Amino acid sequence: MGVTERYVTGVLMGSGMRTTSPEPHKVILKHGQELEEEQEELAEHQPLEQEDLNFERWKRRPIPKRTLHQKIDDLKKYLWNAETNEFMGRSGKSWSLILLFYAALYLFLAAMFGGCLFCLMWSISPYHPTFNDRVMPPGMTMAPHLEGHEIAFNASDRKSWRKYARSMEEYLRPYNDAAQQRKNIPCDKETYFMQDDLDEAAERKACQFKRSWLGQCSGLQDPNFGYSQGKPCILLRMNRILGYLPGQGKPINVTCGVKKGTPEVLGEIEFFPKSIFENKYYPYYGKLRHVNYSSPVVAVRFTGVQQGINIQVQCKLNGKGIINDSPTDRYLGSVTFSLEVGA
Repeated sequence: MGVTERYVTGVLMGSGMRTTSPEPHKVILKHGQELEEEQEELAEHQPLEQEDLNFERWKRRPIPKRTLHQKIDDLKKYLWNAETNEFMGRSGKSWSLILLFYAALYLFLAAMFGGCLFCLMWSISPYHPTFNDRVMPPGMTMAPHLEGHEIAFNASDRKSWRKYARSMEEYLRPYNDAAQQRKNIPCDKETYFMQDDLDEAAERKACQFKRSWLGQCSGLQDPNFGYSQGKPCILLRMNRILGYLPGQGKPINVTCGVKKGTPEVLGEIEFFPKSIFENKYYPYYGKLRHVNYSSPVVAVRFTGVQQGINIQVQCKLNGKGIINDSPTDRYLGSVTFSLEVGA
């Protein structure tokens, strides 16, 4: 509504004439400010012009590409702003507060971790496990163990079996008679060597197991352990389990045979010193208390192996509480290897 129309409307209303036009906001304009306010009010209700519908003008203008020199200058300014004395966008006070916060945070975390570790070490014993109610039966290992469980050689070819003889020699070195006499004691009894009455931290004694007891498989009489003659030796050892008493009072027996095939291809088998693990070497009290403990060994010598045949040999532990036929664990109570002897 224009100024003239508002004036005519005011005159008509003053003379009593009725109109359908809305009542104006101001009849008489005394100040320029009131006029500007009404013009702004009218502008809000005006329809959009064609110019306003041109959305291209509202698009964001592309930022001009900066040169390499400008980028280097911006980087320098970011690293150190000489005007504001800021390093990487932060003042010295801001950096100090951040470093102080993270130092306090990590000190707290380190103290909490150290406290938890201290409580854990304080609550457990270094000599025996806290919970030992689910001990599995022992497994068995063998030597030599170089290329998996496979022994293949020619008796006439020294290079083919030298590695096996060297592995046997290294394995038996701790069992030398002189070392056993110096570190361990002779034991004659056939029962378990119980030492539970000693102080928890006291060192336990161990029975001697001399290398010379292994006879033809000791490496003392034959340094080649029978490999040069086509009569190889292997060593079997039962895994150590802390506090375990195998056999429930009776010695664990060892047997070896052909897993698949006819038994005749393996020929005669000899065991040294016996085909059992004697009870006097058990229980095992752990490496902290049983410092000089030597696990007993059973040596097996195959004296009549048929040459040129790959034989699957299985050696088993037999006794009360022993599992040797587990379908999921091939080393539980037994060990299987392939043996092939050439001419």
